[in-house]
Amino acid sequence: MKHTPDFLARDYDPRDPDPWLAMYLDQSTPIAEEVKRAWLSDSSSRSRQFVLPFVRPFARTLIVLFQVIKLFMPKVAFSRALHRLLAWGMANFIRPEANWLILRHFHLGSQALEFIARNSPVPVATNPLKPEKIDDVREDLFLVHDLNLFNFVIRLNKALREHDRELAPVAHPDFSMIVEPPLRLADMPNKRRNFLDLQSSIELFTPIYQLLLTDSDFWRATNSLQLDETIGIYVATLMGARDHLILVNNRHPLVPQSTLRAGFRLVLHGLSTEMLHAFLAEQKEKQAASADATPDAREDVDTATA
Repeated sequence: MKHTPDFLARDYDPRDPDPWLAMYLDQSTPIAEEVKRAWLSDSSSRSRQFVLPFVRPFARTLIVLFQVIKLFMPKVAFSRALHRLLAWGMANFIRPEANWLILRHFHLGSQALEFIARNSPVPVATNPLKPEKIDDVREDLFLVHDLNLFNFVIRLNKALREHDRELAPVAHPDFSMIVEPPLRLADMPNKRRNFLDLQSSIELFTPIYQLLLTDSDFWRATNSLQLDETIGIYVATLMGARDHLILVNNRHPLVPQSTLRAGFRLVLHGLSTEMLHAFLAEQKEKQAASADATPDAREDVDTATA
């Protein structure tokens, strides 16, 4: 497995600058260094360059055809078969970076919801998803992930309404749940056939998801992407930092988009989640640094007074 992406291995040439190197060096948006390397390594792969342009129109054509089929059997579902197929595909065909990012997403999404719940003025139940290996996907992981998001929004807002409360900035937020997932890129399958990039994988995955789940499950999964801004607003409100909503890409929550762009929007959803987690991790470090500096400041004051 390559430990150094091609855009970092090549010499910098001002007459022919590498766009991937420019994006890697840019620090205008929060994202963990290891994640950025993996993300751009996957994005700059030959699979994304040559496979994705053919996969995307093919997958979107299937979505239209499968939607017609679902008109006649909207309640037919094979969730367990779907997730076993997804786990098999991930283990045998998807690049290590893509698999690592996919598994990370479940951890990061769970941490974001738990952060909101812990800092909410009302108690809210959560159902964290923390897969340790690709086989964990077989337990309806993608479906439960979508259910968790909608159930969390419903439970949170029902509790806020019942207690006549609303989310507000928290002076000292609880960041205890914001940690790096115990997943290693080196542990991901990396055989010769693991060549498929993240975006191509998601584009292929979307019509399969549609075919093997009920019409309701697919529409719910697609519309869950509209909640990126909703979750972003919740976190920004608690942090008193609504300017960070610029990182949210799947807006507006009250205007659902066509399922045809679900694959592309799912990639944006993953990137937004990574940036949200990086922002919270950064704020956690600042809070810890401030707490460590406080005793020294008090000692200086006491010494000066004496």
